[in-house]
Amino acid sequence: MLKDLTSEGLVRLNIDAKNWQEAIQKSADALLQNGKITHAYIDAIIKAVQETGPYIVITKYVALPHARPEAGAIESAIGIATLKNPVAFGNKENDPVKYLFCLSAADNNSHLNALAELMELLERKDFYELLDCAEKPSEIMNFIKNL
Repeated sequence: MLKDLTSEGLVRLNIDAKNWQEAIQKSADALLQNGKITHAYIDAIIKAVQETGPYIVITKYVALPHARPEAGAIESAIGIATLKNPVAFGNKENDPVKYLFCLSAADNNSHLNALAELMELLERKDFYELLDCAEKPSEIMNFIKNL
């Protein structure tokens, strides 16, 4: 479940980022600070996007930064971040990105149910409205816990 892989400590609101690399670094920092990933994991995300393009931009305004488990995932988790000002990732159809859901997957399967739940949330207008106006991480977590 999504509520099992995220927490208030993994939510960052209104991040100030100049470009997509900084957006990834700052959104993934919540996972790093909470012991879910290593710094090498963040580097692996950025390197993968540089090498293969903005495949992590999964729908309008939304990126799902992630890397292979062996790149430095310690524990499965999902960080939630909003940007103060959207940034371009180079995805013509879905730029600019305003919301980042940084995924740490410790293996290839344990996070799949949580991701499916997240995909359902990304179809809800009220979820985006909450992300835009939330002032505290607890507001996001309360919404997720009450699904």
